Amino acid sequence: MKQIIVAIDGYSSCGKSTIAKQLAQYAGYRYIDTGAMYRAVALYAIRNKISDISNQQPEIIALLPQVHIDFAIQPDGLQHVTLNGEDVEKQIRTLEVGNMASQIAVIPEVRRFLVAQQQQMGKNGGIVMDGRDIGTVVFPKAELKLFLTASPEVRAERRYKELIEKGEQPVMADVLADVNDRDYRDTHRAESPLKQAADAVVVDNSNMTREEQIQHIYRIFNEACK
Repeated sequence: MKQIIVAIDGYSSCGKSTIAKQLAQYAGYRYIDTGAMYRAVALYAIRNKISDISNQQPEIIALLPQVHIDFAIQPDGLQHVTLNGEDVEKQIRTLEVGNMASQIAVIPEVRRFLVAQQQQMGKNGGIVMDGRDIGTVVFPKAELKLFLTASPEVRAERRYKELIEKGEQPVMADVLADVNDRDYRDTHRAESPLKQAADAVVVDNSNMTREEQIQHIYRIFNEACK
């Protein structure tokens, strides 16, 4: 049976990565977390003393040739992001890096740099890739496109709980504001804005349990493979 490309797009904190990982495991496919790639670039920028995206775009672009991103499978089967050979899975998951990543993602040169890598990773199919523009820009001919969504309040609550579990002390109002800010940036950027592909299957998981959602997506995937 031919291995297809599964493109998963959607808003922040919709559970795209969790769903993509589970679907990839179910299908025996490789999982590519494109959001983690932008976070890795953001982390590298922060480490190089870049803090003002609006005034430091040339500096960010100049750093790109020094950025080498890959995905390493751990002994427990989990996949971690590596930046220039260093495991940075934990470092890229902070609110600071996530906010920086959303700002960096509006830079056309950054998007083109990473999109080229993503297309190379998925050229032979058999992948599940999630992000903001996978079904519209990276793989517009993907055999299955999913668009995940949920209300901002539900997504903020999920993000808040994740941060608490990681030992951080977030303020709920700040997390909700961050979710709304990221939504605006993602949907209004000039280069590859977040939008639903015309042929995408929409999954609103606001009122779904994780199990209900993944079983629903398994059914959609099985149908697409027929």
